[in-house]
Amino acid sequence: MLEIKDLWITSGIAQLELGQLVMMIVALSLLFLAIRKRFEPLLLVPIGFGTLLVNIPGSGFEAVPVYDALGNLQTPGGLLYYIYSAGIATGLFPLIIFMGVGAMTDFSALLANPKTLLLGAAAQVGIFTTVMGAAALGDFGFLDFSIRDAASIGIIGGADGPTSIFVASRLSPDLLGAIAVAAYSYMALVPIIQPPIMRVLTNQDERQLVMDQLRYVSPTERVIFPLMLILLVALFLPQASPLIGMFCFGNLMRECGVVERLSDTTQNSLINIVTIFLGLGVGSKMSAEKFLNVETLGILVLGAFAFCVGTAAGVLMAKGMNFVCRQKINPLIGAAGVSAVPMAARVVNKVGLEENPKNILLMHAMGPNVSGVIGSAIAAGVLINIVGGV
Repeated sequence: MLEIKDLWITSGIAQLELGQLVMMIVALSLLFLAIRKRFEPLLLVPIGFGTLLVNIPGSGFEAVPVYDALGNLQTPGGLLYYIYSAGIATGLFPLIIFMGVGAMTDFSALLANPKTLLLGAAAQVGIFTTVMGAAALGDFGFLDFSIRDAASIGIIGGADGPTSIFVASRLSPDLLGAIAVAAYSYMALVPIIQPPIMRVLTNQDERQLVMDQLRYVSPTERVIFPLMLILLVALFLPQASPLIGMFCFGNLMRECGVVERLSDTTQNSLINIVTIFLGLGVGSKMSAEKFLNVETLGILVLGAFAFCVGTAAGVLMAKGMNFVCRQKINPLIGAAGVSAVPMAARVVNKVGLEENPKNILLMHAMGPNVSGVIGSAIAAGVLINIVGGV
């Protein structure tokens, strides 16, 4: 009888708390959205499953290793602890993801129409507006956000999951789970969130505007660009070099034409492996005590605000450029300034085709789309530089 009692006491059912049960439901909801609705499945499937694992009572998936006074290991840590410590706390996984994204990115559209770089820059307004808003909420006591937390939340507005994870792991590790879920959720909701904003801020004539065909970009230009980009960023903002550096390295492998095997591995096998562990590591930070609080709701609301402001700023910037530029820009492509590549560009193309079936905006939208990736990485460097020592 005593053995049966001990078995019951150590069972997960006996140790289960309400918060853990709620988080299991959250985990299953994430898996449902990823599998059934196809909302960013590559990340939400491992994040959802990692969330499920870390909330199983007594499983020890997130257990911290215990050492004696002499430094000898007494109790090993859990699997998710080691995944998080090795890949996310060090920044390794987000940087490798960025290298893979760089290897899959074609800068031709941006190089063919360089002024679209301004649209990607304008979309970062959502990041800094939200940082100030989150900091104000913390100062007035509405939510318990420090300036480091505010910076981590604001970066959600860049709609760039790896960048959000990189910044949060450096500035606010306890908020990592909520920030990662918000970032990838809003990336998945681009087709729902952006079109209403685009239609409200533009008229029919603007949405029907046909842009000129882009010029041909030579292989030499495509090779030189990542080298120039990393040198400029490294010289002016070294804190952004890790993200931009890996992004440019991946792109250089793609464009130089002499390391096809390395480029193919980076675009496929390597990024897929790291994505699995990145998702599990993020899930390890979604335990009940870290996720179920008022601050999480605030992060989700502020993240949505940041994304909407970034979308609106890109569209308004395009409208403003049409007052001074001789070659007109369809304002819709400004919405692609958020760096949800390539989904934001596809949404722009879809809205444009609905207004004018002959108006194909996909390649034009890729210019601000890839510049948004650069912009969000630079914004991350700025925020780490400003608040990292606070």
